[in-house]
Amino acid sequence: MCGEHLQHKDVVVVGAGIAGGSIATVLARHGVSVFVLEQQSAYRDRVRGENMMPWGVVELRRLGLEHVLLDAGAHFATKFAYYSGESGKDEAEADPFDLGKVLPDVPGFLNFGHPAATEALLTAASAAGASVRRGVGGVQISVGSTPEVAYFADGDAQRVRCRMIIGADGRASTVRRQAGIPLHKAKPLHFIAGLLLEDAYEWPDQINGSGTEGEIYCLVFPQGKGRHRLYVCHSNATARRFAGSGGPRKFLDAVRRLRSLPGERFADARIAGPCASYPGDDTWTDRPFTDGVVLIGDAGGHNDPIIGQGLSLAMRDVRIVSDLMLGERQWSTDLFTPYAEERLDRMRRVRFAATMSAVLNCAFGPDGNEVRRRARQRRTEDPQLGLYGQAMVAGPETVPATAFDEKIRQRLLAP
Repeated sequence: MCGEHLQHKDVVVVGAGIAGGSIATVLARHGVSVFVLEQQSAYRDRVRGENMMPWGVVELRRLGLEHVLLDAGAHFATKFAYYSGESGKDEAEADPFDLGKVLPDVPGFLNFGHPAATEALLTAASAAGASVRRGVGGVQISVGSTPEVAYFADGDAQRVRCRMIIGADGRASTVRRQAGIPLHKAKPLHFIAGLLLEDAYEWPDQINGSGTEGEIYCLVFPQGKGRHRLYVCHSNATARRFAGSGGPRKFLDAVRRLRSLPGERFADARIAGPCASYPGDDTWTDRPFTDGVVLIGDAGGHNDPIIGQGLSLAMRDVRIVSDLMLGERQWSTDLFTPYAEERLDRMRRVRFAATMSAVLNCAFGPDGNEVRRRARQRRTEDPQLGLYGQAMVAGPETVPATAFDEKIRQRLLAP
């Protein structure tokens, strides 16, 4: 690689999203020389994950980062209500699930705005001593015993030589591609669209909600003060249902028509961001590292967002990788083998849970209602059948491996 300027750092983090900003902060706080490269000059709403499960909050606290997000406006939703098309809002809200009972001292799901959170984490990384360069492009990496990263910024070619490159550059990771790390993909089972709403004061700030009605599965994540992130899962056959300039209005109209999940509460809501749609799929890497490179967050493979595990998965990645790096300063390639092994099983478990959620919640029409009714009855009769769902709130490793066995799927979905 060639360039006019050469710097030397311990670590180069490519991508300053939630995962990248978090690991940069943690490493810099412990005296590691960190350089962060970020493509965006200013963060904007790109409809990314904004809900952290209780087990993710535990990871966040272990990293010493909870206060960073709380200071940036993060909001705990303490209740969860499932709005069944068979029952309606009154029954769903009469006895919502108390999320504070899942893990000690964790009030519930942590919801926050993605742009504000990423900005706060990058500011924390800088305050901890990390060097940050935004608005970069043309990133090229060189792997091996002396990794290098080349990039362009302000029209100049730059190079950074380091001991380790951390790829935190999302689903379309250029680090993963250039490092030659294979990515496996599962077939998407549905499409998911997201939209940010403001001035929706009629929806309770403390209740995360979801429900299937008609041809959509809707999820509501309140961020406090009348702001809510909504997602709508729909059939692959209607992939472009909310595409184009009219997409946000179509999305809001579809939500307002819901009756079991009380869509009328969004009658006065104001559209506050773009409407983005993407396939509800899973990807994973068997070995998210190679000589001089390790991947974290979505760069190493992502879970179907239908069960909201992405941010929690990222925090676990950050915690394990940073612990390994801070515990052994030689940073050999084999250092990350335990991370790869744990992550592979973790992603397998959440992939099973996401598939079950998609099959059950995105089964539309009368037949879908019957599928869900049978599954609820069977889980009531045998709680072991619902352990995989509980683990998505408390942590993928908190239940036996048998909870993610194909036999569970067969028993729940049998006619």
